[in-house]
Amino acid sequence: MNKTPYPDDWPDIDTKLYNRSVKLFNAVKNMLSVKLDLHADPQVLEGDIFLFNHFSRFETFIPQFLIYEKTGAYSCSIASAEFFQEDNVLSRYLKHVGVFPHNHARLFALLAGHILRGRKVIIFPEGGMVKDRRVIDKRGHYSIYSRVTGNRRKLHTGPAVLAQGLETFKAAIRHAHSQNDVALLRQWKDALQIDSIDQLIAVANKPTLMVPANITFYPIRSSENLLFKSVELFSNGLSLRQSEELLIEGNIMLKNTDMDIRMGNPVDPCGAWGWRTRYLMNKVIPEINTIDDVFTLNSRPKNWRQRLLGSYFIKNAQCSRDRYMEGIYANVTINLSHLAATLIMHYVGQGRMYIEKHKFYSILYIAIKHLQNNTVIHLHRSLLNPDDYSDLFKAANKRFDYFMCVAKDAGLIKEDENYYRFLPKLCVESDFDTIRLENPIAVYNNEAAPQHTVRDTLIDAIGECSNADKDKLAAWHFEDECRTLAWEKQAYSKPLFGDISYEEAAVADPSPFFIQPELANGFGVLLVHGLLASPAELRAYGEYLVKQGYTVLGVRLKGHGTSPYALRDQSWEDWYRCVQRGFNILKVHCSRILVVGFSTGGALALKLATEHYPEMIGVIAVSVPLKFVNPAFMLVPLLHGTNKLVAWVSAFEGVKPFIDNEPEHPGINYRNTPVRALYELRLLIAQLDELLPQISLPVLIMYGDEDPIVSPKGAPILMAKLGSKHKQIHAIKSQRHGILMENIGGAWRVIDDFLNELSALHNVTFNIFNSPRRHEEHED
Repeated sequence: MNKTPYPDDWPDIDTKLYNRSVKLFNAVKNMLSVKLDLHADPQVLEGDIFLFNHFSRFETFIPQFLIYEKTGAYSCSIASAEFFQEDNVLSRYLKHVGVFPHNHARLFALLAGHILRGRKVIIFPEGGMVKDRRVIDKRGHYSIYSRVTGNRRKLHTGPAVLAQGLETFKAAIRHAHSQNDVALLRQWKDALQIDSIDQLIAVANKPTLMVPANITFYPIRSSENLLFKSVELFSNGLSLRQSEELLIEGNIMLKNTDMDIRMGNPVDPCGAWGWRTRYLMNKVIPEINTIDDVFTLNSRPKNWRQRLLGSYFIKNAQCSRDRYMEGIYANVTINLSHLAATLIMHYVGQGRMYIEKHKFYSILYIAIKHLQNNTVIHLHRSLLNPDDYSDLFKAANKRFDYFMCVAKDAGLIKEDENYYRFLPKLCVESDFDTIRLENPIAVYNNEAAPQHTVRDTLIDAIGECSNADKDKLAAWHFEDECRTLAWEKQAYSKPLFGDISYEEAAVADPSPFFIQPELANGFGVLLVHGLLASPAELRAYGEYLVKQGYTVLGVRLKGHGTSPYALRDQSWEDWYRCVQRGFNILKVHCSRILVVGFSTGGALALKLATEHYPEMIGVIAVSVPLKFVNPAFMLVPLLHGTNKLVAWVSAFEGVKPFIDNEPEHPGINYRNTPVRALYELRLLIAQLDELLPQISLPVLIMYGDEDPIVSPKGAPILMAKLGSKHKQIHAIKSQRHGILMENIGGAWRVIDDFLNELSALHNVTFNIFNSPRRHEEHED
């Protein structure tokens, strides 16, 4: 086909075609596994020129459609001239959705016209894909590798040239308006296809803003994918470059990948202008007759003033370029792979070719906790949600495990029982088109390199790890428990869960609590609340214990205090891990710990007693639900199995996912009971039944003799099966379930008496005030 020369003008955006493209993009986006997350203030989206880094071909099509979804504004963009060399379906499509060839003689004038008409412009100032993510050279300056020259170069200044040229033309419009040059204003209005002179003046008074933005993919995968296999079947062989791009970018589209698009603070193109530039511009703008005159000041100046102003514009564009470069790379979304890669490359740079596993995990955790308080760094949500990082200490983190598997498969790391060993390949310079396959650690390290704080924080964490402050670690772990609650609230506050959540009446603070007394007696008490409740259930009792000198921690079982839907998604193992974490936090402060659990919390406390913690000296289990008053609960396993079957067969939520509940304390408890939660409770009780003979710690069993929920018949059975030699059982006269919360029948005094007996066993006198008058003040 014949090559098509570029006309001076360019087709306007076909809005119908653009809208159809947006709908198609949304359909494709919903089919793909990539998760798009746009981080941008509404004011930032009012910018004019949006600048993005470039790592994959897939991201080229995304910014303009996201901006359209958020603002309703159409966007123009720039593509390589190779797409317009032939007059074909693709080139015609690109022309009509606002895409311009990079070498069009009037490129800036055309783009400026679109901006004046209210359009946005998308530019990738790197000028091509930066596969190695290396944007800082050995001298610490910003530059990127050019495939064309084989050398490193600066980013393009085109966006800055466009922006300051646009500002110059706006100044010319304002000057013509001040001179009441209606003929010139009308000429510009018609040329730019703007509705009225008033609208032209309004546009001229709006500052032109460049918005630097960063696109971060996580994780970067290199395994085979369906796209690669399909193309391979119908091709005679792929080049190395094609294979690499299909493997990496196919995985971005076809596997669970997070795509964080983060927009930074706008850059003013006039911010670098000095008084000389402004003086000359005031002299030149009366000479401007067309928008093209602005962009030919340097190439075709009409006099010395224009030539000098054009040279100033070049220098100013370089200053603006440096500013938006910094903005682009400052908005990378830091994830765990960035941290791990940066730490590894720091060790290698120091000539240290191995690291202890435990030390690796500890350094990463300490760095995460420090970075969470840094307002400059943008962290991936997995570094803000403890569910995604708090298990680093247990060496069981899925994201970290995946990173290490990729590194081992690439021949970068070797693992043995206690160490990770760094292999020589980490130091080998990889080819630009294969580095994403050959050395993903280098890619992650390069991407995080502009954020000097990341590396500095990791280095500080190395030293901090060697002299770890146990109190600080415990405080961080407790903070993680509070963070988990906040994340759970956010996750289940969506309209999707509103059908049940709006019925809930709980208003009490569901936060876990940690209270230290003024005069500590050296003992700690871990409080574990019941099913459907929250730590608020035992808060008053905790404060009572603190007055006696106990250090008290009230844990929150996952799924509680937020939404019944959250509880529906948890297992009893999830609840038990919360109890374990609470115990581990408390034992940093106390060498002897008692665990008090109510209802389901009592079952979890007894389960904990089988772990043989040396710090644990006794258990108080109140109203343990071994049996229920309501025989319908016996049908829970059957009902849960039916729900699972229905959910598997269709998208229906289940036959009966929730059971109505009339709580004694509606300000604390859920009104809707997930069937799944009752099923998990049955599983917990079934396992506990097998473990009871293994418990050797002192145990106090308490129950209400007319409990309307938990059958009193279960307490003697529990007592009989306990293996402990020191065990007691005490019945409270009560027709209510919440005997511990309400201190019915002097329940707190009964526990005090048990603690006194334990003090005798441990040869310690507890600071407990057992006067009848004191207890009467706390009884119902």
